[in-house]
Amino acid sequence: MTEKKALAHAVDLARSVVPPMHPAGRPFVAGGLALTLALRRFSRPAGVAGAVLTSWLAWFFREPNRVTPQRPGIAVAPADGTVSHVVEAVAPPELGLGDTPMLRVSVFLSVFDVHVQRAPATGSIAKAVYRPGKFLSADLDKASDDNERNTLLLHTDDGHQLVVVQIAGLVARRIVCHVKDDDKVVAGQTYGLIRFGSRVDLYVPRGSRVLVEAGQRTIGGETVLAELPPHPEA
Repeated sequence: MTEKKALAHAVDLARSVVPPMHPAGRPFVAGGLALTLALRRFSRPAGVAGAVLTSWLAWFFREPNRVTPQRPGIAVAPADGTVSHVVEAVAPPELGLGDTPMLRVSVFLSVFDVHVQRAPATGSIAKAVYRPGKFLSADLDKASDDNERNTLLLHTDDGHQLVVVQIAGLVARRIVCHVKDDDKVVAGQTYGLIRFGSRVDLYVPRGSRVLVEAGQRTIGGETVLAELPPHPEA
């Protein structure tokens, strides 16, 4: 193997181990680097602490590549985390879907989880609505109703309506959403981010077969949360 090929191979290995960073993290990492350089002028230990903080920020905003299942009729996890609730619930009122209950799968994200959100299925965004609110602990059931949130109504290509909700948590103070009404999304595609500890709710139609339980870990864009009804009217 030539030196050039060996270098290219090393770069490919590094990329496979170190995930890329979401663009929203760049200002934070840049600020961390500037702080580290400033601290090094005063104290070596302070500079080391700054470097550790900067590394953590780069790690927090990671956006790893994922392999999304391509079979039809499924909804994949919109986020990494732990399933906190699987219940019947009415979709957020700002969508105007009425009082018919859906199945809600709630995924809690700790500060150690990947914090980007991904589309649960392929389709188009029928409505995107931001609503201010409280900052209760995201693992509480009432956080779905009371906390700051950003809600998407997704019309899937196979005729289903899914709802995915980014919910701010006790520490989180910023919800980022990159999609809007009428945008097309592909299952597993990154569409947003929450800083720094949060929750994501996925609502699927009644009649869906939920494949996860409370306490189970999910991988955003890969874990299949539910098999949708064979016909939308079901």
